[in-house]
Amino acid sequence: MSRAERTGRPRPGYDDVELVIVGYRSRAEIEEMLKGLPRDLPLVVVDNFDGGDGLERVLLDRPNARYLTGGGVGFSRAANLGARTSQAEFLVFVNPDTRPSLEDIQSLVEDVATDPSCSVSAGIVVDADGRPEWAVAGWEPTLRRAVVHALGLHRVFPRQGLYCHPQRGRELDVDWVSGSCMALRRQTFLDLGCFDEDFYVYNDDVALGRQSRARGFHQRLRTDIAIRGSDGNSGAPSLEMSRLHGSSMSRYLHKHHSRVAAQVIIVVLALGYIGRALARIALGRTGRAREDWAHAVGLLTGRATVGGRVVAGGRGNRATA
Repeated sequence: MSRAERTGRPRPGYDDVELVIVGYRSRAEIEEMLKGLPRDLPLVVVDNFDGGDGLERVLLDRPNARYLTGGGVGFSRAANLGARTSQAEFLVFVNPDTRPSLEDIQSLVEDVATDPSCSVSAGIVVDADGRPEWAVAGWEPTLRRAVVHALGLHRVFPRQGLYCHPQRGRELDVDWVSGSCMALRRQTFLDLGCFDEDFYVYNDDVALGRQSRARGFHQRLRTDIAIRGSDGNSGAPSLEMSRLHGSSMSRYLHKHHSRVAAQVIIVVLALGYIGRALARIALGRTGRAREDWAHAVGLLTGRATVGGRVVAGGRGNRATA
C-alpha cells in the first residue's frame, strides 16, 4: 500500500507535477528519456546549449512541454529558472542521463506530498546490471569523513565517507540527495532559496541539503526506487567535469566551514585524489588517473573552465556565467 493510500490522500496527478530537465548538448539523451514517459506529462527543458543541437524540436509533439534557453549559466541557475517559471505544485528535477518511469516519478512526489517534514525525495540511479551508483547521496563534509574518503576506506565503511553507495531496498539516513531524480514541493524549494547559484554545477545539492536541515526538514533517499542510468554521454568532457567537481567542493567548504577547517579538508581530499591518480598510472589506467588529477587541481585552485570559459573563478568567488 502506498503512503497516499495509507493517509487517504490521492496521488498527485499530472496537473500538479512538472519535470525540470537541464540540458547541455543533451538532445539524444533527453529524446531517449522522454520515449519512456507519457506524451502529455508536463515538463520544462532548460537548454544551456541554447538550441545548438536542435533540442527544442524534441518537444514539438508534447502538448505540455515548455522550452527555455538557459544561456550556458550552469546547472543551478538553469534549474532555478525552470522552477521559478513553473506553476506546478510539485517539481521533479531529472538529469538527461536517467530513465525514470512514471511510477518512479509518482512515488517520489507522493513522499513530499504526504510528509510535510520531507523537503526532497530522490531515487537511486543504477547501472545496466542494476548496481547502485556512487554519490547518489551523502553527508556533510567533515575532516573525519574526508580522511575516510581520501584513504579509500569508504569502500570498507560505506557510511563513514562523504558519499554513499546504497544497497537496494536498505534504508539509509543521509544529509543530502543528488539532483539526478528528485521530487519536491515547488513552494518549499522557493522557500529554501532554490539551488545555490554560487555553484555552476556540483555541491548545489549538498547546499540544498544543508539549508533543508537548517529549516527543520529531512531529505529521503528511496533505495527501493531504482532508476536506470544511461550508457550515453552528454555535457562537458569528463576532465572538465572532474575539475568542476573539485572546485565546487572547494567553494562549498570555504563558504560553510571555517577557513582553517576548509583548507585542511581540501588538502586531505586533494592528496587522496593525487594518490589515486598515481596508483592508476601504475596500473595503466591513465584516463581515470587524469580525471583524479583534474579533481585534485580543482580542489586546490578552486578554478574550473567549460569550453575554455572560466566558470569557477577561485575560492570565495561566485560561479561565473
